[in-house]
Amino acid sequence: MIPPVFVAPSLAVAFPLIFLAGMSLMLLLLGVARKTEDFKSVNNLAIFSLLAVAIVVARFSDERMEGLNGLFVSDPFAILMQIMVLVGAAVALSMTPRYVERERLMRIEYPILVMLSTLGMMVMITSNDLMTLYLGIELQSLPLYVLAAMQRDTVKSTEAGLKYFILGALSSGMLLYGCSLLYGYAGTTNYTALQLALTAEAGMAPGVVVGMVLLMIGIAFKLAAAPFHMWVPDVYEGAPTSVTAFFALVPKIAALALMIRLLSGPFENMVDQWRQVIIILSVLSMAVGAIAAIAQTNIKRLLAYSSIGHVGFALLGLAADNAEGARAVIVYAMFYMVMTAGAFAIVLMMKRKDRMVEQIADLAGLARSQPLVAAAMTIIMFSMAGIPPLAGFFSKLFVFQAIIDAQLYALAVFGVIASVVSAYYYLRVIKVMYFDDPADEALDRSNDPALTGVLTISVAVLLFFIILPTSVLTWAREAAAALAQ
Repeated sequence: MIPPVFVAPSLAVAFPLIFLAGMSLMLLLLGVARKTEDFKSVNNLAIFSLLAVAIVVARFSDERMEGLNGLFVSDPFAILMQIMVLVGAAVALSMTPRYVERERLMRIEYPILVMLSTLGMMVMITSNDLMTLYLGIELQSLPLYVLAAMQRDTVKSTEAGLKYFILGALSSGMLLYGCSLLYGYAGTTNYTALQLALTAEAGMAPGVVVGMVLLMIGIAFKLAAAPFHMWVPDVYEGAPTSVTAFFALVPKIAALALMIRLLSGPFENMVDQWRQVIIILSVLSMAVGAIAAIAQTNIKRLLAYSSIGHVGFALLGLAADNAEGARAVIVYAMFYMVMTAGAFAIVLMMKRKDRMVEQIADLAGLARSQPLVAAAMTIIMFSMAGIPPLAGFFSKLFVFQAIIDAQLYALAVFGVIASVVSAYYYLRVIKVMYFDDPADEALDRSNDPALTGVLTISVAVLLFFIILPTSVLTWAREAAAALAQ
């Protein structure tokens, strides 16, 4: 049994952040000090560091703790979301080595940038102040801009990094302006003090409402919710595939956690104002994700629009504004991460004559050449579409139960329609694998044990959640209950 972590109470909450920051700097010095660039050693140490921090976080007390004069907070919600982010980042790095070796991207900066971005996400999740919120968002975003443009000899990668940077800077400016309006009205940046200041009556002030909306828009950019999704398809397609996998797996979890924290904390008394914004974001995201993906021929762009749609479904739970809704969002985030990890494991396996391919048509005939991989992709696509008895079905079911309990019947009907429409392009992928004749040679068989392992675990979780759902639901329920304290 791992012993509890003993640190000074004021530093307890920030200890995992300090440890991860220190390890990032140590790995940077290690990589620079070596005469030859040793990507694999640095990557393996980065994975070890991320998992070590996850274990440290898991040992934290379930009681709410604040540190560094209330800048950071730890509770069951923060603990669970941090563990998800850390494990997701470790999984993304574990899928990386073979790909970066093939694409000649074996630079030590890669895993270090992933660690620094993950550190920013942890700051976002544990933030208890608008200052740490902004610090976390910028620390998360800056490494991502570099990672997107890491394939410098490819025009698409450079373009992806530039688009992401420009739109990310715009979203950060809007978020910062929203924070300044809230500070100007309330005279504080602390979440608890803001919640006391922004009562139902005070929250009607136009400056407060505008500040709140701008803050939510800034987070919606990071969350890739429509209509602030315009960077997603191009960045997903242009960035190196292993980087795209990291984009899809982790940053959305942190942004979703931050949105939940704000709406259940500082803005709890302004539900009538923010619910309208959440409903608009949710409806537009589901519509864009369901319709725009139909015309896509690139698997990475299809998964980009799919992720926008999934953000819309997750936001449904926030619109419910009840404990069931918060629990449903947490469960949805868990299974979204599992499904995405499996999907990108298969995308990283897609190569012909040792060259990466990305078109959906390249999957034609996969059922005959690699039946197990085709079966795994089928399970993942069915789960994303919400077909029972897979885990993706239950994640949508919990969300719909929450909004029906909140009597948002029209929103539930729209969500069901969007889910049915989106099933078309998931089924199209399955149809291509099983019924289309390959136009060229079959895809190469993967010999990467890391990708095979991630895919196997992903499929197992999606298949067998129905047998042992208690632990996941208990974690989500305890995390959601912590938000109401």
